[in-house]
Amino acid sequence: MNIQDTSATPQAEPMPGRAAPARGLMLAGIVLVLAIGAIHAWDAPDSFHDVAYKGVLFVLNALGALAAAVGIARRATWGWALGTLVAAGAFISYVLSRTVGLPYLPAEPDAWLEPLGVASLLAEAGFMLVAWHQRSVQSNAARLS
Repeated sequence: MNIQDTSATPQAEPMPGRAAPARGLMLAGIVLVLAIGAIHAWDAPDSFHDVAYKGVLFVLNALGALAAAVGIARRATWGWALGTLVAAGAFISYVLSRTVGLPYLPAEPDAWLEPLGVASLLAEAGFMLVAWHQRSVQSNAARLS
């Protein structure tokens, strides 16, 4: 039986700059998902006047975004998943509301360029891109280890 002392064996050091992109993706994800939630929280009171369920969905979006930000900050996979659900759900709902309409709400084809809506779409698309990139970085790191 050959037992070797591996304490003197040099360990592979992390590649320079590897922590910075992971931290940068995390911070970008947090900022973007919080922006999504803030926009929906800001617009929620007016949304209750359209149809009550729309206001409720806006409040749930804001709460979900806050929870996702906490999860991402804690480096939990569920934070990214919840953030993606929040962002994708809001993005799809916005497109549907402008094209075919939502239950009890007619389509609003002239409202595509509403400033809060455009800001929200940019934050939602940005978050989904960051989440996708973070997932690919995580998958590559798992493959290399």
